[in-house]
Amino acid sequence: MVRFLLKRLLLAVSVLLAVSIVSFLMFFALPRDPVTGMCPKNCNAERLERVRTELGLNDPKPTQYVNYMKGIFVGRDLGSAQGGKCEAPCLGYSYVNSESVTDTFARVLPVTLNIVLPAAVLWLALGVGLGMISALRRGSLLDRISIGLTLTFASLQLYFVGALLLLVFVYSLRILPTPRYVPFLENPLEWVRGLVLAWVTLALLFSAIYARLSRAQMLETLSEDFVRTARAKGVAKRKVYGRHALRAAITPIVTIAGLDVGAALGGTVITETTFGIQGLGRTAVEAVRQGDLPTIMATVLVSALFVVVANIVVDLLYAFIDPRVRLG
Repeated sequence: MVRFLLKRLLLAVSVLLAVSIVSFLMFFALPRDPVTGMCPKNCNAERLERVRTELGLNDPKPTQYVNYMKGIFVGRDLGSAQGGKCEAPCLGYSYVNSESVTDTFARVLPVTLNIVLPAAVLWLALGVGLGMISALRRGSLLDRISIGLTLTFASLQLYFVGALLLLVFVYSLRILPTPRYVPFLENPLEWVRGLVLAWVTLALLFSAIYARLSRAQMLETLSEDFVRTARAKGVAKRKVYGRHALRAAITPIVTIAGLDVGAALGGTVITETTFGIQGLGRTAVEAVRQGDLPTIMATVLVSALFVVVANIVVDLLYAFIDPRVRLG
């Protein structure tokens, strides 16, 4: 286990290092001067040069990259114009927002986490549960209804379902308030009321995919030799389905779930834009539109980190879900 973790961590570090190099070259090593996009319109030549010097953009590109990565771990001095010392993890300074990117992320990242994680629990429970029941009752009326529903929701787009839920529950029936983020510890009820539409929208669309996937995996597993052997020995159906078939069928589902959750944590762009919630995804879209290069690069790095961590967690879960998997 320890050896496996070390290998996976080394691989994760190498992946993140490669992502950081590519993103740095894309955003800061281009022929155009990034300061002209970061500095306000009233910047004169003298101020542009001062900003360029304080941010270290006059240094060689390798030196700039090393200073940027060093700032993530030990902090960085951004100069008087940017508030002086940027404490670790320093992801740069945004002239558009007039604050460090770390402060921006500290404000918007909890919003994205509060949208994605509860929604993931809903779509996994609903999708996997429906898919397993459909597989066990193959050909029944319930199976046909579930197939029809999953095909319907899988063909819909998130912005359409989200707008429809807004129209019905917020503007027509007025059952729910306009979606917004309220910290859970501040008011648990308003936390639920403000985000429930985003959760339901994501759960409806993702659960359709997981229901079809889990149904197909369960049907395939039920035809395996070890399941037929367990049935022939007289093992109870509940034990056969729950202990043997389900554990074997759920392994590929966990793989897809890890990738989906990791990618969603990198920014639910359409969800946050549809419901007008300021999370990491909407912040990234605004950064692209405004040419906020430090925020864009930090978003790329954080998104890659979420995906890498999700993959490591999935690999560790394999050993607990499927006894045939051994970590080495």
